[in-house]
This record gives sequence, structure tokens and C-alpha cells, in this order.
Amino acid sequence: MIFTKEHEMVRKLAQTFAERELAPIADEVDKTGEFPLSVLHKMGECGFYGIKTPKEYGGAGADFRSYVIVMEEIARVCGVASVYVSTPNSLVGAPFVISGTEEQKEKYLRPLAAGKIIMAFALTEPGAGSDVSSMQTTAVEDGDDYIINGRKTFITGAPISDAFIVFAKTDASLGPKGITSFIVDAGLPGLSMGRPEDKMGIIGCPTSDVILENVRVPKSAILGRVNQGFVTAMKTLSIGRLGIGAQAIGMAQGAMDQAVAYAKTRKQFNKSISKFQGIQFMLAEMETRLNAARLLTYNTALRMDQGLPADKEASMAKYYASESAEWIASRALQIHGGYGYIKDYPIERIYRDVRVTSLYEGTSQIQQIVIANHLLK
Repeated sequence: MIFTKEHEMVRKLAQTFAERELAPIADEVDKTGEFPLSVLHKMGECGFYGIKTPKEYGGAGADFRSYVIVMEEIARVCGVASVYVSTPNSLVGAPFVISGTEEQKEKYLRPLAAGKIIMAFALTEPGAGSDVSSMQTTAVEDGDDYIINGRKTFITGAPISDAFIVFAKTDASLGPKGITSFIVDAGLPGLSMGRPEDKMGIIGCPTSDVILENVRVPKSAILGRVNQGFVTAMKTLSIGRLGIGAQAIGMAQGAMDQAVAYAKTRKQFNKSISKFQGIQFMLAEMETRLNAARLLTYNTALRMDQGLPADKEASMAKYYASESAEWIASRALQIHGGYGYIKDYPIERIYRDVRVTSLYEGTSQIQQIVIANHLLK
């Protein structure tokens, strides 16, 4: 059995929260770029930030299926809200679970799960996106400290973060095998933020560069072992890709909801457009692709829950779900006709929000490379 009664309870909680708390604010957040702190606090009270965090550190200690369920239901109503759920459960929370010391978990993971702090994952650089080996950020040992210099870009949540997981080269001669991950507090001298990016979608969670100029961190800030940061990053990204797959199917479901409702109420030639076979065929293919993407995503979650290898499956889920979600949102907008191009209709926001899912945490092309490598090794 894929789902238990507990999973259905989690789904009901996420659905109810999304409809009551997120649906009324989603459009306003998109217009203003401001996500209400009161709602963020309520998300923390519901336990959404610590779904995957072990109970001993204040989390729910739930499984990957629970994580996917919450991500899907939140993203269905408000894409940007799902980003706030994703980060502490995947890109930021996972490295602590995988590699953190007890002291690091107590200092960062516990408040992260409770929603008391916000952290960001700083891997991408202006010249090192898909090609991590081109990373230019360095960390040089200096007594009991490391001195970090570099620039990270497209860092989700950077302007509002209390701390960062920063990846830097500690041995340039080793390429990716010479990368180390560090915990860097936002208030340290030499750390600053770039201008928040003016993004196409996912408005309400700011994104900016993180600049590190002779930032000194103690060796206790190393997350994991020296020169093992790349391994931590790759393990983390598989969990992150599962989350993006869930985010994508959630947005796609939101687009489907809008398309079906509009098709039933919009009349042309004296009848609802849902009566036209052309519209019916579009909806049928949209629903089929959505459910195929959902099955890929939940299959990945199930494999992770069973302790089975799932790197390939995570890439397949992210690749197919994100590409399908973009396709579905485009068809949903088409069904709206000219009204779909107007900001008064939610499909316009969904269409912009969904576009990033095939870009961040590894582009679709990177996912294809990962999948092929698993097949051909």
C-alpha cells in the first residue's frame, strides 16, 4: 500500500491549510512580493518545516511520502509557499541530517524545523551552475579557521536568511572532490547580499547573490568532512529533486483545477466550451500526463522510504514532472483564451511560477544526463 491513514491525515491538514490560509493571499503576494510573516509562522506551527526532521530535533520524523503530499497540496494553491516548505526539508535540512554534528543539529536544525530561523543553500555561482567543478569560491585554512572568498548567485531566500550552507573549494587540484560545505552565519563580517532579483515568478521569496569577502569561519562550521562537500550536495539534491517534482505536480494540479472550472462556466456558441471535443481532448491529455508525473514522483518517495537507491528515479520525477507541469499550465492558459493572459485570473500566475521547476536544482538537461549515466554505467 502506497498510502496509509496517516498519509491521508497529512493530506487533509495540508489541503485545509492551503485553502484557508494561502488561497486568500496568493494573488496579493504575487503583486506585492511580500509574504506575510503571520502565515509563515502558521506554517511552522503546522509542522510543515520539519516534516523530514527527526523527532529528537523537533521535527515530525515523517517519511518522504508525507513530504511529497504536503509539497503537492501547498503548491497546488500557492507555488511560492511551497518554496518555504521545501528548503528546510530538503536543501538545507537534509545536509544536517546527512552530515551534521550533534552541536550543529541543535544549533541550526532544531530552530529550522520550528520555523524560528531561515537558511539558504549556496551552491550556484555566476560561472558555475550545472558545472559545479567550475566553482570559484575558495576556503583557505588559517589556523583554527577557514577564510572564504567568492560569490554565489540565484540563492533562494538569501536576503531573509539567518545562515547559509556555503560550498567552497578547499583543494582546487581535486576538482569536485576538493569541495567542502560550511555553515556561514549571515551576520559575519565580509558577508553581504546582492540586489534581489526581479523574477518572472515565485514572487514572494526573494532571491539574490551572496558575496563572501574574507569571511572567517571556525573549523566547527564545517558541515561534514573536508573535501566531502560535493558528496553532501549530490545526496541533498536527490531529495531536493523529489521536492521539485512534488512542487511541479502541485502547480499542474492547480492549473488543471482552473482549466476544468473555466471550461465548465465559459460559454461560446450557446454552450459551455467543455462540450467541445477539442477542449475535452486537451483536458484528457493534461490529466493523463499529470497522473503519470504524480506516479513517478510518488514512486521515488516510496523507494526512498524503503531505503532503496533513488537518484535516477528522483531525476526522472523532476524531469518529467517539471516538463509536464509547464505543458499542462500552457494548455490550461490556452483553454482560458485571452482571459488567461490577464493577471485577474490565477492561471497567469501559475503559468509564470511553474516555469522555474525545469531550471532550478538541476535543469531538465542535467536530469537527462543523470538518467542516462545510470543507464550506461
